[in-house]
Amino acid sequence: MRLNKFFVLLILAVKSYAQIDRVEPPNWWVGMEHNEIQILCYGDKISELVPRLRNENLSEVFITKTTRTENQNYLFVDLTILKNTKPQTLKIDFLKNGKIIQTVLFELFQKDTNGRLGFDKTDVLYLITPDRFANGDPSNDYDPNLKEKPNRKERRGRHGGDIQGMIDNLDYISDMGYTAIWINPVLENDMADHSYHGYSTTDYYKVDSRFGTNELYRDLCRIAKSKGIKIVMDMITNHSGSEHWFVKDPPTRDWINYGGEYRQTNHAHYTVQDPYASEYDKKAFVDGWFVKTMPDLNHRNEIMAKYLTQNTLWWIEYSGISGIRMDTYPYNDKEFMTDWSCAVKKEYPYFTSVGEEATKFANPTNISYWQEGKINHDGYESCLPSMLDFAVTSAFVESIQDFDEKNKWKPWQKLYYTISNDYLYADPFNLVTFPDNHDGARIFSKLNEDLNKFKMAMVFFSTMRGIPHFYYGSEILMSNKYPTGIRSDFPGGWPGDEVNGFTGVGLSSMQREAQLFIKKLLNWRKNKKVIHFGKLMQFAPTLPSYNQNIPNPDDYGVYTYFRYNDEETVMVMLNNNKKDSKINLEKFNEMLGNSNYAYDIINNVEIKLSENISVPAKSAIILELISK
Repeated sequence: MRLNKFFVLLILAVKSYAQIDRVEPPNWWVGMEHNEIQILCYGDKISELVPRLRNENLSEVFITKTTRTENQNYLFVDLTILKNTKPQTLKIDFLKNGKIIQTVLFELFQKDTNGRLGFDKTDVLYLITPDRFANGDPSNDYDPNLKEKPNRKERRGRHGGDIQGMIDNLDYISDMGYTAIWINPVLENDMADHSYHGYSTTDYYKVDSRFGTNELYRDLCRIAKSKGIKIVMDMITNHSGSEHWFVKDPPTRDWINYGGEYRQTNHAHYTVQDPYASEYDKKAFVDGWFVKTMPDLNHRNEIMAKYLTQNTLWWIEYSGISGIRMDTYPYNDKEFMTDWSCAVKKEYPYFTSVGEEATKFANPTNISYWQEGKINHDGYESCLPSMLDFAVTSAFVESIQDFDEKNKWKPWQKLYYTISNDYLYADPFNLVTFPDNHDGARIFSKLNEDLNKFKMAMVFFSTMRGIPHFYYGSEILMSNKYPTGIRSDFPGGWPGDEVNGFTGVGLSSMQREAQLFIKKLLNWRKNKKVIHFGKLMQFAPTLPSYNQNIPNPDDYGVYTYFRYNDEETVMVMLNNNKKDSKINLEKFNEMLGNSNYAYDIINNVEIKLSENISVPAKSAIILELISK
């Protein structure tokens, strides 16, 4: 068994048989709301053993239940830890025929009384695929005990990026204006190939050695916090990797859905909310496997559900993370996700978790279903604070794409109508918004590598309601191009790279322009409470009349909205036309009020607000209103 030294988990073997090789969780904390835990013990034919606490532990901690399954290699021990329990080392003896066969030392540490504060509306997240960001420690690229070996030339191979690489570049991330980092999964993925992405977990309590160690991950959280950066952990409860030890030797027959036999999910997201959906279709969606190498975990199994929930709480307390991004959220059993999200909220009331509902037909109806506070038609309730806003992503890209005379309804209409449906959400301002992510085309490529449209996208997602996240490398215009596509290596993250995005060496003039633009934009946003917490008012984009005559041609293709509070008002205008547009300001009087000047934060100039305002072609302007 490979043990992390932090766990202080010592197993003393007396005989070679009935050997406990694994104990999960490896430790716990006193002062937790979750003070009834279930310890999974795994080893050859250990179910015959009887656990017993040493007498010195019995006044504060009790073994309340021992569960044996049809697989003799498992033993589950339930502990109750009283509220007044002090930090200590539990000595758990395992006996056979009255004789001690093995003793496990199980540490109870003190819970962090400061709790865990989550990311919020003041933050901008930076999404990193760690294998592709920076190789800070080349010595961990190869692990002889793991199946897949490094191969930077292979698009789907291991390239060597790691936790140390992220630590080394925290100053760059902070200087750019990002205040939180969402990191694609870092737990062990001991798969034969294509394991770099991290979504095929083979050990829920161990960081993949090619990324670093548990201690190093905790160091990342600590060092990042000292620089004003929060860490968001990517988690997966829907599935594991097919090479996970508990998949290859499950404790029960129903541990994996469909009895452990591969059955592809139908990806029919809408069956969850569909009042007319068949049980056949609902089961095919939720119980089906995401892919053949990702077995679908059975959350109706109480041991499995408890194992996954405890694992989440363990990582929050151990590491000091400020958030969780939960993968494939609707693919999980929804009753389990309620229990899971409410367990996290009960333990950490100010923590933030965000769910992924990524369907091809994303809209506020199915996304809002999962958010805490939503009143649903079927009575479903959740404790999940946030969701990824795929609906706005899709609507923005469709709205900003080129249009012509044959498609007069296209410019900004989809985006306007999507945002107008915000009433469906319990809290639309707590959604996480984004132009692109690790699962789809990069925004620069979506916009045909048009720098002006790219800047418009950055302005929109930085100023619209919600919590924005941007994908690593967007700031230097990384695209879908060969060799490794949307998950290409960040230039400068590897020794010998000719181009260095961190220092600017070798960047094109266009890349440098984009980088400086985003840096200025995000650092401006850092101190803008009106963007963080302000209200939103949007103005309907101009529509053509039925006789195809446009009342004000210059208004066509321009989208305007305001962020405002009692102290400040910010006006944002996006012009998707191929020519400058002169916009009459009269329609905005209810927001302009007595303001007769504005400060253009992009161009650093003060302008007078007269009857009209000129918005350059394919551009965005951000105006801080001023009254003189």
